[in-house]
Amino acid sequence: MRLVFITLLALILATVIGLGATWMTATRGTDLGTLTIGAWTARPKTGTADVDPYSRASIARSGELPVGTGDGVAFSATRDDRNKPLDGRCDVVVSGVTPAARFWTLTLYNTKGHLVANSLQRYGFTSQEIIRGADGAFEIRVASRSRAGNWLPTGGIERYALMLRLYDTPVGVATRTQRDAPMPSITTVGCP
Repeated sequence: MRLVFITLLALILATVIGLGATWMTATRGTDLGTLTIGAWTARPKTGTADVDPYSRASIARSGELPVGTGDGVAFSATRDDRNKPLDGRCDVVVSGVTPAARFWTLTLYNTKGHLVANSLQRYGFTSQEIIRGADGAFEIRVASRSRAGNWLPTGGIERYALMLRLYDTPVGVATRTQRDAPMPSITTVGCP
């Protein structure tokens, strides 16, 4: 009887641990094949046949359509360069240049992966509509209140994510450093 009880307890414990680990990796992802440059993170293999099973489960759960390797790569950021969470009540500046790409988009999402509602119905910028300096660099203000220049409204939400998609770019699986792919900086400049 004791052997049956111990066996049942071991099976229940193994099931709980296995399901818990599966849920954690499907909701939070893993660092397998992750490319991190500054505050930006990408998983270049996500849009390929070589995708790891945890990323595949995460994609199936979210219903997201990943950018294919031949098309480009998608970088996301939920923290600034000082590792502070992106807060919609604060002013955040995304500035600098992007890696070489034929076209890019920068989009603002809430923590559930939905576009952030705002009265301007502005959800992001593209490489073709951004206002740049003489040196080609840009500065985007992500803030709850109106700002001059490139302004992306947050609607005052507490947490958000930025998604930078680079299309037709050499950035990918072989990229490793900021020198290989100069990513824009993300800086929190003011909080009320």
